[in-house]
Amino acid sequence: MAKFELKLPKMGESVAEATITTWLKEVGDTIELDDAVVEIATDKVDSEVPSEVEGVLVEKLFAVDDVVQVGQTIAIIETEGEGIVDSSPSETTTQVEEIPKEAIVLETQMAGTTEVASGGITDFSEGSKFYSPLVKNIAATEGVALSELEAIPGTGKDGRVTKNDILKFVDDRKNGAVTPVTEPAKQEVAPVVKSDKKETPKAAPVVVSGEDEIIEMTRMGKLIAHHMVESVQTSAHVQSFIEADVTNIWNWRKKVKGDFMKREGENLTFTPIFMEAVAKAIRDFPMINISISGDTVIKKKNINLGMAAALSDGNLIVPVIKNADQLNLVGMTKAVNDLAGRARNNALKPDDIQDGTYTVTNVGTFGSIMGTPIINQPQVAILALGAIRKVPAVIETPDGDFIGIRYKMFLSHSYDHRVVNGALGGQFVQRVKDYLEAFDVNREF
Repeated sequence: MAKFELKLPKMGESVAEATITTWLKEVGDTIELDDAVVEIATDKVDSEVPSEVEGVLVEKLFAVDDVVQVGQTIAIIETEGEGIVDSSPSETTTQVEEIPKEAIVLETQMAGTTEVASGGITDFSEGSKFYSPLVKNIAATEGVALSELEAIPGTGKDGRVTKNDILKFVDDRKNGAVTPVTEPAKQEVAPVVKSDKKETPKAAPVVVSGEDEIIEMTRMGKLIAHHMVESVQTSAHVQSFIEADVTNIWNWRKKVKGDFMKREGENLTFTPIFMEAVAKAIRDFPMINISISGDTVIKKKNINLGMAAALSDGNLIVPVIKNADQLNLVGMTKAVNDLAGRARNNALKPDDIQDGTYTVTNVGTFGSIMGTPIINQPQVAILALGAIRKVPAVIETPDGDFIGIRYKMFLSHSYDHRVVNGALGGQFVQRVKDYLEAFDVNREF
């Protein structure tokens, strides 16, 4: 019998680790090819890890709430044939106890010294117990002092405090079952560091009356807030606006959408048509398809379009259409509908939201005629599609000008002025407009 190492797969260049949330298979269970073995959570999305082989699960190397690095072995599956395990389970298990600081990404950035809500400073590294980065992050976000954290009875392996343990403690504290503790301030005098940067002004305190409703932000909501503030602080945002006449697209879609549904089994929306035009424009202006790394510019080879999608809970996620410039309209429609559907059903995989190089957001879905979207880091530009409106317009003809009814929309282009100047930013959105207005009403789908 051979033993196969099931490893935590790579989930994009910005994701270095994940938290085990649920084991879907137990030791001794028979596993088929592509069976989901374990559920994991990253700072971006929850997902499942499928098996690459058929066999029997003989060992689980991590427990629920353990943090696993990309590439680490999480389980051993016994298969037919001969072979040996590449790395010993004991080494793999030990590695999770020593997570390097540089590997801790967005969800775990608050795992070390963190300012808590009570106004004190908590240094979790001084604790006498091991806490996963996820537990530390929750503690920091909820203002749990180190003394409180160490008093929580853990139900995990070796008495370790799990995610459920600390969430229960937070709920109990909010309900008055326990009294919050303020971490005592340190006596050491911090060294004075001179800086030319101005201090970020703190938000004014919010006065809450007895009639107000207090609503906790969701985990995803907190992450989105962090991303948005980080983007504004990183990129020099500039906007260009242009109006496009999409009458030809409106009339063509109205004419063919029924036949499109019959032949392809897909609903033809405006989104794939707009995505097709954006992909063409990026191919014409490849310096929009870049990222910044220090003082260097990374010119992306692939055109991977992010498609901002609203979720039922009011949050936002950006699934990515890979190699969008290589898809015809049918392929683009299938990709758009598939990603949008799985986003609504919380069924996206980590790879579905990775490696985007340019993002499009449809603010017109909610009736907005234009917007000033925030750049999705580490990209350098984002396009907002406004609502399509039926408006009176001047129509130029060889026989003179006249007033007619046209379907128009605004395109709002936000770009990073550190590397994208006004000429490039304006020319790009103009090219998108040109492709939309030149749409062939006689084209086949």
